[in-house]
Amino acid sequence: MSASLSVSRPRVGVWLIGARGSVATTVVAGCAALTAGLRPPTGLLTETPAFADTGLPPLAALVFGGHDTQDCPLPKRAEALAAGGVLPSGLPAAVSAELAATEEEIRPGGPVPGDTRTEEELIAAFTADIHDFVRRRGLDRAVVVNVASTEPPAADRALPPSSLYAAAALRAGCPYVNFTPSTGLHHPSLATAAERSGLPYAGRDGKTGQTLLRSALGPMFTQRALSVRAWSGTNLLGGGDGAALADPAAAAAKNAGKERVLAETLAVTPEGEVHIDDVPALGDWKTAWDHIAFDGFLGTRMILQTIWQGCDSALAAPLVLDLARLTARAHEAGLAGPLGELGFYFKDPVGEGPAALGEQYAALLGFAQRLRATDGRRGSDGGSADSDPGRRAVHGGSDRQGEPR
Repeated sequence: MSASLSVSRPRVGVWLIGARGSVATTVVAGCAALTAGLRPPTGLLTETPAFADTGLPPLAALVFGGHDTQDCPLPKRAEALAAGGVLPSGLPAAVSAELAATEEEIRPGGPVPGDTRTEEELIAAFTADIHDFVRRRGLDRAVVVNVASTEPPAADRALPPSSLYAAAALRAGCPYVNFTPSTGLHHPSLATAAERSGLPYAGRDGKTGQTLLRSALGPMFTQRALSVRAWSGTNLLGGGDGAALADPAAAAAKNAGKERVLAETLAVTPEGEVHIDDVPALGDWKTAWDHIAFDGFLGTRMILQTIWQGCDSALAAPLVLDLARLTARAHEAGLAGPLGELGFYFKDPVGEGPAALGEQYAALLGFAQRLRATDGRRGSDGGSADSDPGRRAVHGGSDRQGEPR
């Protein structure tokens, strides 16, 4: 994919945490397919007229690598996704060179069972991997995007795996995007490092299905002065995310964002809960059901039910590509800190911003205007991943073992 690029064209690295997972594989294969003109850019807002002339890196300029604790090669993973109907039949063969090139750039993650390295040693190793990627591939900058399986919330001051990777991103001078509900940069011990880094960052927890619908429907009830009494939901899903969310602690982290959207868009917290059930037979497909009880004029009681059936990887992949491009461009433009204008993409956005989908979309379009108006662009000297603005702010801690990500 990158071989045909002119040597003068800026190249941007996308370093994926969970690089052999379903979402990451769909991102890499999908980007290759779009670049080759094999498929239209359905689902990519950054390929619509609203983002023309904003200086985003072209899809053909993206170079992929990442960390993972799994060892299934990316081409094999793509074949499995095609067999399950996630990727179009024949696509893995058509983009095999791009998949193989990314596989060569995937490094072992951690910590894994029996790993005796300290937090500082793990952060240093991850940082070195990112630096090496940027140097060898001659990249102008790189963005780190977490698309690994959901982990339970951090229980103490020890850094969970997602925070180790986030710390490495800061130390490597890379913008960071947390597409998961995992802790990442939200760990208290990383707050100073994030502030001092001068880097843009975005997250948390990509809004792909049920919560996307909730953030659109919630304002509808408020705007029509209808009283929502209860809002309950159930999710059935398989794959790696289904297995990870079978852990009640991990599911609680996921559900918090779903419930927060309702509380913020309705201005009240309705009765009801969200349940997540792991159904391995569903693979990468999921079904989300919502039951909404509301009152109309004169207290007339009514019900709205919705069913969302979709493929999470196909829903997530275009959002990841959007976010990588937008965050890289923000870095190039010298923007720093939480990118609240990207809240459109997340259940639990960083920074300030609205919760209703329509208002979030307006803020995103405003961000496009902001990028369009930014003429000054930093070169690789001032903003590349070869810099190390966060090194002094991130420090190691006690030895720790954890589950593979």
